[in-house]
Amino acid sequence: MNAGPADGGDRRYHGTGNFSSLEVPVSVFRTSRKVPVRPEAVFAAFQDPVRLARWWGPAGFTNSFHAFEFYPGGQWRFTMHGPDGNHYPNQAEFVEIIPGSLIRIKHLSQPRFELSITLAPCAGGTLVSWAQAFESPEIAASLRHIVEPANEQNLDRLAFEVSAGKA
Repeated sequence: MNAGPADGGDRRYHGTGNFSSLEVPVSVFRTSRKVPVRPEAVFAAFQDPVRLARWWGPAGFTNSFHAFEFYPGGQWRFTMHGPDGNHYPNQAEFVEIIPGSLIRIKHLSQPRFELSITLAPCAGGTLVSWAQAFESPEIAASLRHIVEPANEQNLDRLAFEVSAGKA
């Protein structure tokens, strides 16, 4: 149990986890993962549409890319194919790209959100930090049960992709 401010504890909310005595509406989901390769190798897995299509999305999903313009202002249109046989069209825009460091994507189709992915060198590899900001706490709350495990699965797939050294 977290101690409260009165007894010297830290009550800051970090975007995930359950607090029985403190309900904080959240519209940003954050997660991170250390991967055992340099930031440039992680960035390459985003930059190459063949590789990105291979690992993007939750476990069991595949992708068909229709447009992939990897530069600020560039469009990214793709369809995610779920393991249940459903197809999920997506449209996004690359807002900001700093090679080896940052990729910021605005998801234009519903549900709308902005995803910021930062790559930071750390001992033994790269810390990949993922922040997905939805339009409102209400939308985030309705999707939380999907988003939190899906983001972890996405990072699992990225870690496998870069660790396997696939070209």
